[in-house]
Amino acid sequence: MAHFSGENLLCFRGERTVFADLSFTCVTGGALLLRGPNGSGKSTLLRLMAGLLKAHEGDLFWDGEAISEEPEAHNGRLHYVGHADAVKSVLTVSENIAFWSGLRSQPEKTGAALDAFGIAYLADVPGRFLSAGQKRRVNLARIKASFAPLWLLDEPTTALDAGAIADLEREIADHRASGGMVIASTHAELGLADAHVLNLSDYQLRGAMA
Repeated sequence: MAHFSGENLLCFRGERTVFADLSFTCVTGGALLLRGPNGSGKSTLLRLMAGLLKAHEGDLFWDGEAISEEPEAHNGRLHYVGHADAVKSVLTVSENIAFWSGLRSQPEKTGAALDAFGIAYLADVPGRFLSAGQKRRVNLARIKASFAPLWLLDEPTTALDAGAIADLEREIADHRASGGMVIASTHAELGLADAHVLNLSDYQLRGAMA
């Protein structure tokens, strides 16, 4: 069973402490929901988990090994879906997904990714013609196009309709059942009633801005 954890994390943004003394653990098949008001550090923590930021104190571990020791190995075991939709405007939907899948040296699963999020009919449409909701589904399809055990999702339901949210819930459930883990910042349930909850408000210093 894989373990992803953080211990005694401290993070600043500008001159403000975003969170301090924060620890967490997520294991194979597990899910962790990040809660807290805007500015409490949910997105910052996800970026830190993805290796895009560094903590001022503390460290992150995969099976007891600090991810800072092998950052490329950690990058290869995760999918990070942030606020920005990483859709190249000049590429078609299929080309966008194939591009991301190709970075992982795995068998291409573009067709399965298109079907999973109901966008097969958009396969040949350039990114510049997509709506916000369609771009979001293309961005999420990356997590299906190639396997990575750790999914880091920052408000993944933004701009999605009920059907697309149901697709995402199904893919999350399948991923966990297949031995993956999910950490998400979201106000939606996403079928994660059994998830552990990490409220970032609990890790703000007294008097710090929310």
